[in-house]
Parts: sequence; C-alpha cells; structure tokens
Amino acid sequence: MSDALAFVIIALVALIHIYIVLLEMVWWDSPRGQKAFGMTPEFSRQTKVLAANQGLYNGFLAAGLIWSLVHPDPATRWQIALFFLACVAVAGIFGAMTTKSRRILLVQAVPAVLGILALAVF
Repeated sequence: MSDALAFVIIALVALIHIYIVLLEMVWWDSPRGQKAFGMTPEFSRQTKVLAANQGLYNGFLAAGLIWSLVHPDPATRWQIALFFLACVAVAGIFGAMTTKSRRILLVQAVPAVLGILALAVF
C-alpha cells in the first residue's frame, strides 16, 4: 500500500464521520435521519438532544482525522491518524456490540481498521 492509499482511506473515514455528524446533529428529527437509524418520529424527537451530543463526538473524530491529513510532520501525522482511526474502530466495535448492528461495524469499524492496516505497512 502507498501513502496515497492511506490518505484516501483516512479521508473516506473522515467523510463518513462528517456525514454521521450531519445525521445526528442536523437530520436526526427528519425523515432522512429516521430512515438512517430506523426510528419513529416520536423516538427521534425524544432523543434529539442525545443524538446531537453523539454527533459532536463524531465531529471530533472527523476533525482529528482531517488534522492527520494536513499536519506537516509525517511522523506526527502518522501518530495522529493511528490514534483517531483506533478511536473510530473502537467506537464502531462498541456500537456494533451494544446495538447488535452489523451495519455500524461495516460503516465505522471496517474502514477504520483498513486505514490502520494501510498505515501499518509504512
């Protein structure tokens, strides 16, 4: 694997988390958010504040991944990327286990693990 592949995977994971931020902070109480998370309108209204909090944390993950893409020092960039990809992988695994959803595993954890593997080759 190359640096370019690792960059693309990290950017993809960051974009996934930006989308999750939008789902949880902006679209949670909309048909789009309800469909994405399989919620009723009543449940989404009741949990909107909790979802916004989750969205903020996902925003921090995206920000950290973007930081890893733009940091000028390659060694520091690698460490930042590894840390935030590991955080995403753990969050994806925990989310999949606690919600019993394979989808979270596939959308969050698998891309993060692929990013870690891409980094490990260098």
